[in-house]
Amino acid sequence: MAIPYIKEFEFAYGEPQPVTPNVRRVVARNPSAFSFHGTGTYILGKGNVAIVDPGPDLADHVDALLNAVRGETVTHILVTHTHTDHSPATRALKAATGATVFAFGGHPKPPEGVHVEQGGDHDFKPDVTLRDGEIVAGKGWTVEAIHTPGHISNHLCFALREDNVLLSGDHVMGWSTAVISPPDGSMRAYFASLRKLLSRGEVLYIPTHGAPIPDPVPFVQAYIDHRIAREDQIFAALKEGLERVPDMVARNYKDVPAHLHPAAGRSMLAHLVQFVEEGRVLSNGPPTIASRYRMP
Repeated sequence: MAIPYIKEFEFAYGEPQPVTPNVRRVVARNPSAFSFHGTGTYILGKGNVAIVDPGPDLADHVDALLNAVRGETVTHILVTHTHTDHSPATRALKAATGATVFAFGGHPKPPEGVHVEQGGDHDFKPDVTLRDGEIVAGKGWTVEAIHTPGHISNHLCFALREDNVLLSGDHVMGWSTAVISPPDGSMRAYFASLRKLLSRGEVLYIPTHGAPIPDPVPFVQAYIDHRIAREDQIFAALKEGLERVPDMVARNYKDVPAHLHPAAGRSMLAHLVQFVEEGRVLSNGPPTIASRYRMP
């Protein structure tokens, strides 16, 4: 199923822009194949405010954020997760404002000897750890933390009650699906976290990358349907006799630019890890990118 992305949205680097009555966005100048135009950092409330996902540790972005809240008091810093395009600027913002940092926890450590492709902010440490359903409140705003592992195990979304919106981090993005990269990334957890959102009532999702998402429930269902379609493609490739992830990626992602194939391979591996655990696929040892796979 095609996902109805909104590919373009109005923004200017470093300039605060209103998204909803209680949410402003400042986009960092870190565009890439994985961050679209860049990291969207969000300011919640007025007067006494929270900053969500400070973003990369770029001096011009930190300066833009501090200029955006000039004359206001930053009381809270909320972090959806600890990839390097989301959390590193936390340290500079905390030093400048004295705000308290809230997140699920530090960056998960991979098993010894395991290489992971996506950069992690291993120095990040929150002042306060949040768990699923916990509430963080400031003057004029109230946020519920929603644990949504899958893309990474410490991922949180934040529901802003006053505007009935969900700051969805990288769990649901406005321009692409998230990369699910084992061993910490889990396709099983990702599916569960997507389905968890279907029963919620927020009317708008505000992702860290890409445009806001109106009518989010059909959008999330399209995410789920997309991943199920990818599952079907993997099984079709296995039935054709393809055994290795690079060969299956070449078949299943031929419409995707080649420089994105390694990332696609990580998400494909996440599917295969789940299939092996469930006994639907066999591998010659623990499932890795280099393993060989076959139907039972």
